Amino acid sequence: MKRSMLFLIVLMGLFLLSGCARYEDYPAGTKLDINDPGAGIVELENVSLAPLVEDEQDITEYIIGPGDVLSVYVPGMVERSARVSLSSNDQGGFRVNTDGSIFLPHVGRVVVEGLSVTQLQEKLVEIFKAFIKTPVLTVEIIEFKSQPVYLLGQFNNPGVFYLDRPTEMLHGLALGGGFSEEANLRGARLIRNDRIQPVDLYELLHRNDMAQNIQLRSGDTIYMPDNSDLRVYVFGAVASPGIVPMFNGRLNLAQALTQASVDKDRPYNHEHIRIIRSLSPTKGQLMVVDLGKIMNGTAMPISLMDGDIVYVPKTPMGSWNEAVNEILPTLQAISGILQPFVQINYLENN
Repeated sequence: MKRSMLFLIVLMGLFLLSGCARYEDYPAGTKLDINDPGAGIVELENVSLAPLVEDEQDITEYIIGPGDVLSVYVPGMVERSARVSLSSNDQGGFRVNTDGSIFLPHVGRVVVEGLSVTQLQEKLVEIFKAFIKTPVLTVEIIEFKSQPVYLLGQFNNPGVFYLDRPTEMLHGLALGGGFSEEANLRGARLIRNDRIQPVDLYELLHRNDMAQNIQLRSGDTIYMPDNSDLRVYVFGAVASPGIVPMFNGRLNLAQALTQASVDKDRPYNHEHIRIIRSLSPTKGQLMVVDLGKIMNGTAMPISLMDGDIVYVPKTPMGSWNEAVNEILPTLQAISGILQPFVQINYLENN
């Protein structure tokens, strides 16, 4: 408690020097008993986002697409010796063109995109009935190249991987060979169709929430940020809005506002400071904080978390909708560096 009180006295001094004259020192020897560590938080709302709703049903068989290489064998008519040039080896086969077709001897162009191996085999049986009374043929995929997924960031083995079967998130993460020590799992995100999806990898790996173990799709990107550049964002009635770094991963609200130079001429805004906190891509908190209680020593300092958005209102406001509407243009301008929860809940939904 002695260290906490010393910190508060120093911090109060800083604000006094900056002109916040409404906060006065207590007489020497004054002792304050603070039992509630969250006394400075006057409102707290927990927010959970709805889980990802798949547009498509789960795939049970691999679906052929452009780039795949197929082996087609029809005795006496089509041999797998029909070759294409492969990057790693020359196994022979028919590469699926960008239009989703292959060209087979005797029958010409055959559209194969969107079919499973079983469906393609049935299709070719019908085609070759024009040449053979009872066709017997085999179809295999000898190179999988149509369904890439991208593992970026703090994976031990980042890169592009090609799915060779229906693949769920856990299997996809294993392709990256685990994470580095710098990985920030709470900020990890799944990007699909250029949008961050409400999938929580932290809950999946640490709390075994299998609802997050969704099936991956072709083109999915899993991005694992690092924890070496922790930051918070301060906007509103401050002289220096923008990013405030967290040195050694630590920063409290009063320190952040001091660095951003809170507007000392608007004392009312100190009682309604708002914080948007990202706990994960699907969970967050909305807080309203009375800085006056902290500066007067009746509440403990509030520690900030990486990605916190601190908003000092320019005018008295009564609802979160007003606060969000005022800050939304700023969030849109820096959307690329915000936490997934903020992007999904405020930017993509507006």
